[in-house]
Amino acid sequence: MSGSGSESQRWFQRALEVIPGGVYGHTSPVLSVPGRYPAFAREGRGSRYWDLYGKEYIDLLCGYGPVILGHRDPEVEAAANEARERGACLNHPSPLMVELAERLVAWVDFADWAVLAKNGSDLTTWCIRVAREHTNRPMVLKARGAYHGMHAWCTPGRGGLIPEDRAQVEEFSWNDVEELEACFHRHRDRVAALILTPFHHPSYGDSELPTEAFVAAANRLCRDSGALLVLDDVRCGLRLAELGSHGVFGYEPDLAVYGKALANGHAISAAVGRHRVRPAASRVFLTGTFWNDPAPMAAALETLDRVRRDGVHQRLAQAGERLLEGIQSAAGRHGVEVRTSGPPAMPYVRVEGDDSFLRTQALCVAALDRGVFLHPHHNWFLCAAHTDEVIDEAVERLEGAFQDFVRNGAGGGPPSP
Repeated sequence: MSGSGSESQRWFQRALEVIPGGVYGHTSPVLSVPGRYPAFAREGRGSRYWDLYGKEYIDLLCGYGPVILGHRDPEVEAAANEARERGACLNHPSPLMVELAERLVAWVDFADWAVLAKNGSDLTTWCIRVAREHTNRPMVLKARGAYHGMHAWCTPGRGGLIPEDRAQVEEFSWNDVEELEACFHRHRDRVAALILTPFHHPSYGDSELPTEAFVAAANRLCRDSGALLVLDDVRCGLRLAELGSHGVFGYEPDLAVYGKALANGHAISAAVGRHRVRPAASRVFLTGTFWNDPAPMAAALETLDRVRRDGVHQRLAQAGERLLEGIQSAAGRHGVEVRTSGPPAMPYVRVEGDDSFLRTQALCVAALDRGVFLHPHHNWFLCAAHTDEVIDEAVERLEGAFQDFVRNGAGGGPPSP
């Protein structure tokens, strides 16, 4: 095991003594390659990430999506620090809350109002309650394998759940129009909401863009039945369009949720909705002790300005295409077949035919050793700090990773520590 891994493991053993699981949730080492990935971070700057031992990586995960301009972007941090100097947890919100809500309503074409929180889970769950209040119906439809947060109705975990938690939730297969229609028909006037991500990005699976027929069916079925279409744009927002991804694919949402990249790493999320849903939204309780913190709101306003000013989503698409072309070329030179899926700004890449994920894990470990931070089971994320020079450097390092991968037997599993 490398020195970096040894340092991380020492901290992980300490964590196990005082924290259930040591590190929990999506950042748990169990969900990458146990014993080979860092479990703790030291710092991030621009396109780079450093682990506890000081090993530098080109970061192609970007904190699982929040970092869209680059770690510690000076303009965003200056805006956040200026707001932070006036206090972090005040008795009332600052005017920044109003400014940010106004900005969101102005930016999102269907939005007539906005609310703010801290996490995507906060607001996907709140939107489901708003839909139930608006329609006076119980049933929620969601795609099988889609992630919408950690609350009981949608968590991918199983611990602590009871049958009643999912009694009013039904799943269908992504892009399966007939199955979606059958769900609406089966529950008739009981469907409160259909919740969708802009495209399907399950962990441990290829990303799938929506078909035109699927999007049209989602719009039609919600419109005809009176159910609300809730777009969970937490992961995609800002990366595929200036803010809302609905226009990219043709969705007609009634409610949409944003988060992750909204403030370049600062903790904030937002939901927007149509005027006709406002009365229900006003009746569904929403609050959090720390939600009025002005610093993330200032960071979000600056991030939105930068995304528009710098044409960030176009830059991310171009950088992603450059990265994927480089990966495919490097893989081909070493006789490795890789499969890419999803939008280039947030792609998923794996070894073709690797149903066990062991070879993909081995490739990601080889990339980690060469100083490129990838994830074997989750889509990746590009940020504005991934310039052409950084992408070319990443591809050069990945060339070495493919060489190591083949030298080690093309992956019967991750190399032994």
